[in-house]
Amino acid sequence: MKPDQRSVLAVALAALLASSGTQASVSDDQVKIGVLADMGGVYADVCGPGCVTAVEMAVEDFGGSVLGKPITIVSADDQNKPDVGSAKVREWVEDDQVDMVTGLVSSAVTGAATQVLTAKKKIALITGSASNAFTTKACSPYTAHWTYNVVALANGTVKPMVQSGKKKWFFITADYAFGHALEGVASKVVNGNGGEVVGAVRAPLGTTDFSSYVLQAQASGADVVALANAGGDFVNALKTAAEFGLTETADVAGLLVFTANAQALDPSIAAGMKLTTGFYWDMDEETRAWSARFKARHGSIPSMVHAGVYSATHHYLNSIKASGSDDSDIVMKQMKSTQPSDFFARKATLRADGRLIHDMYQVRIKKSSERQSRDDIYAVEKVVSGEQAYAPMLSQCAFR
Repeated sequence: MKPDQRSVLAVALAALLASSGTQASVSDDQVKIGVLADMGGVYADVCGPGCVTAVEMAVEDFGGSVLGKPITIVSADDQNKPDVGSAKVREWVEDDQVDMVTGLVSSAVTGAATQVLTAKKKIALITGSASNAFTTKACSPYTAHWTYNVVALANGTVKPMVQSGKKKWFFITADYAFGHALEGVASKVVNGNGGEVVGAVRAPLGTTDFSSYVLQAQASGADVVALANAGGDFVNALKTAAEFGLTETADVAGLLVFTANAQALDPSIAAGMKLTTGFYWDMDEETRAWSARFKARHGSIPSMVHAGVYSATHHYLNSIKASGSDDSDIVMKQMKSTQPSDFFARKATLRADGRLIHDMYQVRIKKSSERQSRDDIYAVEKVVSGEQAYAPMLSQCAFR
């Protein structure tokens, strides 16, 4: 046999062995995805059962299997409690062979869950949490932060308001990791652009009576009262602000507003509010087509977290297919070396620190006279590039 023929045979044999090896490289003969979120509390509309629906859609659109092995989904309610969330994740990884966990809304729960996942070398695809800690002080080679974070929200919403002359700010803040992070980053943006933070109060998660907090905000004389909360807390705080006349004397800025929450508010209260989002269902034909499929199954239009969890899950499955393995190190390397691109991830790059850099959107809540349907909530006013929205990567988090 000629040398060149031996070389060709060796290459062919290596390719055959590699091909057969991809089947054996799927652990436990399945790829198992866990969806962890608040399923019935203040953040249920943000992710909750809708995130399970979105992950199911991603798996079905992918074909239901990868490398010849089935893809299965489990889900659980974390009740917005870090101990509940971390215990469930530990059970999933140790007893149920879960390979990846997504959803992850409450930043406090996510912090506890990602500690377990990192220790076990399992992947966390964070799609609902806002804290930027997961790509800074709590960064991990096994974490990707997909949809948005507090830096993008502050740069998209706070900066232009301060630059327009709204200099004095007061914060009503959710009293846990997410709210603290959002207030902290937004305050830096206020101060860095010539503004002043004149005060802040912190309200426990799930607060229903915001009257005392709104009265303190009124007394501060602020130009802007920033709501550094989300979900039901945001809705209740804004309703109280309107009842006490605060919306007549100051701008009220929602720093994290989801479509379900904006939809629940009377336009007479919310119309004109500007905010930043990572996705809106009615941007173009591609977003409308996916959102129509989601609504047909779930019963409502998707939040940006629903769209983000679909995008993250689909990219994860594509990376298993491309790399020929569900090993976490191999998959994360593949995820970061391949540019995600879908109806959600526009001009996107998954950085070495796990931060997905992608376009964000400045939107305005429409007046009732502008709306064509119940789902017609936002007017998209500006696209904010990922480079403008997100902070630079820290060198200590440049995982490979």
